[in-house]
Amino acid sequence: MLDQLRQRIAAEFIGTFALVFSGTGAIVINQATGGAVTHVGVALTFGLVVLAMIYALGDVSGAHLNPAVTLGFVVARRFPAADAPAYVASQCAGAFAASGLLRVLFPENQLLGTTLPTGPAMQSFVLEIVLTAMLMFVILGVSTGAKEKGITAGIAVGAVIALEALFAGPISGASMNPARSLAPAVVSGHLEHLWVYLAAPALGALLAVVACRCVRAEDCCCARPA
Repeated sequence: MLDQLRQRIAAEFIGTFALVFSGTGAIVINQATGGAVTHVGVALTFGLVVLAMIYALGDVSGAHLNPAVTLGFVVARRFPAADAPAYVASQCAGAFAASGLLRVLFPENQLLGTTLPTGPAMQSFVLEIVLTAMLMFVILGVSTGAKEKGITAGIAVGAVIALEALFAGPISGASMNPARSLAPAVVSGHLEHLWVYLAAPALGALLAVVACRCVRAEDCCCARPA
């Protein structure tokens, strides 16, 4: 059982590293090349890397790759709360490893893909709540227990992330992921408005569980995790 948990934690580390390195790396490279990647390219990068990691790791750890998603699964009673701290720690460690490597590769970049509001902080706060709620609602709908796996899950989750990054990215950054925002903010030293990207995804995930219980069977988000 302990070996299985170690494998799942390692999978979350690798998956979150890939997410942050690819996604924020696309932002950094876009800035370094004067816009060669483009906003659309950045949005697609986030969606595609999550899709790929779900296919690669979904059967191992569930490919949460996001503390807010893990929290959502815990509250939905699809994931054991005792395992959540290890998952979150692994996700954050993977994110910090990715941001640290990007700092080494692009020492001249000031933000390293840090998410910052382009308008009022409260505007981005509300946006991030709604975006994460939409994402978590889809995840709860296509996942099996606490595992995002299969063709449907990969395409659906990756598509939602790309979609939300496309239309909301220019305003809030469309983080939806505390680990994805925490690591580049700390490594780059830009901690302003970090509270937005830590609190809003958690609230959005909780809201999604409530919504799921409204539209699905009574035991959908109430059964104890196996």
